[in-house]
Amino acid sequence: MRLPNLLASRRGRLAAFFLLYVTEGIPLGFAATAIATQLRRQGIGPAEIGAFIASLYLPWAFKWAFGPFVDVFRSQRFGHRRGWILFTQIMMAVTVLALIAVPLPGSLALFTAILFVHNTFGAIQDVAIDSLAVNTLSEDERGLANGLMFAGAAIGQAIGGSGVLFLVAYTGFQPSFILVAAAIGAVTGFVVLPMKEAVMERLALPEGVSRLRAAGAQMREFAVDSFRSFIGTSGAFRGVFFALLPAGAMSLGLALQSNLAVELGMDDDQVGALNLWTNIVSAAAMVAGGWLSDKFGRRRTLALYLAGMSLPVLYLYQVLHQYGYVMPRAPGGAPIAELIAPFWIACMAYAVFQGLMYGTRSAIMMDITNPRVAATQFTAYMAMMNLAIAFAASWQGVAIEAWGYQTTLIIDAITGPLCILLLPAMKRQASFTDALAQSRARKTSLVLGLACLSWLLYWPNRELLGSAQPIIGTFYTLVFVASALFLLAGREVLGEAAGGWRRAALWTAPLLLAMYGRHWLVKLQALPALHALATTLLYLVPLAAAVVLLALARRDWQGAAQAQPQAV
Repeated sequence: MRLPNLLASRRGRLAAFFLLYVTEGIPLGFAATAIATQLRRQGIGPAEIGAFIASLYLPWAFKWAFGPFVDVFRSQRFGHRRGWILFTQIMMAVTVLALIAVPLPGSLALFTAILFVHNTFGAIQDVAIDSLAVNTLSEDERGLANGLMFAGAAIGQAIGGSGVLFLVAYTGFQPSFILVAAAIGAVTGFVVLPMKEAVMERLALPEGVSRLRAAGAQMREFAVDSFRSFIGTSGAFRGVFFALLPAGAMSLGLALQSNLAVELGMDDDQVGALNLWTNIVSAAAMVAGGWLSDKFGRRRTLALYLAGMSLPVLYLYQVLHQYGYVMPRAPGGAPIAELIAPFWIACMAYAVFQGLMYGTRSAIMMDITNPRVAATQFTAYMAMMNLAIAFAASWQGVAIEAWGYQTTLIIDAITGPLCILLLPAMKRQASFTDALAQSRARKTSLVLGLACLSWLLYWPNRELLGSAQPIIGTFYTLVFVASALFLLAGREVLGEAAGGWRRAALWTAPLLLAMYGRHWLVKLQALPALHALATTLLYLVPLAAAVVLLALARRDWQGAAQAQPQAV
């Protein structure tokens, strides 16, 4: 029996992209629900689980870097995007199967590394699928297709999370990973292999230019286009901060939910059922959220959804406060039956508001995106939102161990809706550049430079912060990543106007990214000379970055505004 090419018909295309997005949701549900639940059962603390979840979102935060490689490296035999999808799905299945042999919790570092690679292939697949969708779906198919793709991702999260947990009682934990590999393999076999993509011509490259150099050139072009788009208008500029802020209260959508479920005494079937129903409710709410936003206005409805996400969090805080539940409990204790029903209520209500938010937020970002560079700018916004999720997962895990669940929930409920303050300016404008673009670039460079400079005060006095130290440290990680990306993009936008600072920016950016290595500084104590060098660099690198950023804040950024594409 010959399987059909789903791309050949309207219904087939809709089914194909729904199923392809199922494989995108599987890795996130697998890590954030199934793995996080089992790690908590095995005694791993919330802070370590939070860091684990955060690390797995990072490939999705930097998926924009994979785009040029997907565009440049093409296969005539397997198809341009189909070839990438086929390759990444095979590697996703292989890496999941490799995890079966890694013992937990003893080899958590190796387990995390392999799962990080798994999610990296998932992020590359995401880029290839989106590229295929843009080039395959007709204009009148895209609205329904996008709704089905979101729903597919939710179903995938249920398979990767609930499906694995339901199997644990029959197969044991790690053998249940076979379900994840089988689900990915089924889509590969029944959807991707029979798929016939339109033949793409080989990318024409200038003589003497390798494909790797061409990919690098596309990355530079991406950086320049994104930078100019972000500073072009007030709405687009505020969109950057909107993307980097938490999209409402996030605690019940991250590891806090599975951590607390284990501590309350819920077994794997109960946690799996909770995850399954919250995903189903959230998927339905996504569709409803989009419809309501079209009817009553996107910014107005999104503000209500974002504020609403704090209500279940505050409700759960009140319940935990009433029962005196503050600090994490050791797993394996007696179930707390009286808290399980309120916990279900909070999680289900949260799923409604979160789904409504997801169904609307993307449309808001499209409103402030320049049509000339839509794919570039929108991809960058989505990547920053994933970075915000990683940041939230990290600080919340630390906060739970330091201050307990109640304080973490209160902080989350208060800080989550702050992004609403940016919504009034986030609307489509007649022009995608204005006279203030140069000023925005300078101010951004100035603020990042001062933030890097403040590290010199924080680092030697970090112990004074007590339990807040890891959270502030996570903030500086975000500062260093943002500064590195600003330097790499800014040097390309300024060009010759940057003078000698252009080369300095190129050398400083990777050193800023390497600052994450400070977490392993203690392991160098056995090598005094190397430890002393690393300690010195922890001061010199932020200082050098501050000098470069403050210098760029004084340069002429007029070219950044003049080169900004206009709307058509």
